[in-house]
Amino acid sequence: MTKQALILFAHGARAASWAAPFERLRDLTRTRLPEVRVELAFLELMEPRLPEMVADMATQGIADVTVVPVFLGQGGHVLRALPLMVEQLRIDHPQLSFKVVGAAGEDPAVLNALTDYCVNSL
Repeated sequence: MTKQALILFAHGARAASWAAPFERLRDLTRTRLPEVRVELAFLELMEPRLPEMVADMATQGIADVTVVPVFLGQGGHVLRALPLMVEQLRIDHPQLSFKVVGAAGEDPAVLNALTDYCVNSL
C-alpha cells in the first residue's frame, strides 16, 4: 500500500463541468505516479473538500501528504485560507507529514506552457 499522497487542491464551483479539467489533470498525474495516491480536493462548493480527503487518507495509512494548489496565483485562498486549513489538519492528524507547494500558475514551466498556448492561439 502506498504511503505517499498528492492532493491537487482546486477552488471549486457551482457548475459540475468546471471540475472536468482538474479531473483530467488528476488522471494524467495518476498515470505518471502509479505508486502515489493522487486525489483532487476542493476549497468550497464541490466535494470532496480538503479536510474530508485528508481524513480518509489518514484512515488508509498514508504517511506523507503533498498539497498542490492548482491556482494560477497566490491569492487570498492560497495565502490565507490554505495555510489555516493545513494548520488545522496538522492538529487533527499529527501522524501525517504535510508539504504545501506554491500555486501551480507561479511555476516557470507552467507559465511557459500557458504562454505557448496563448501565442499559438493567433
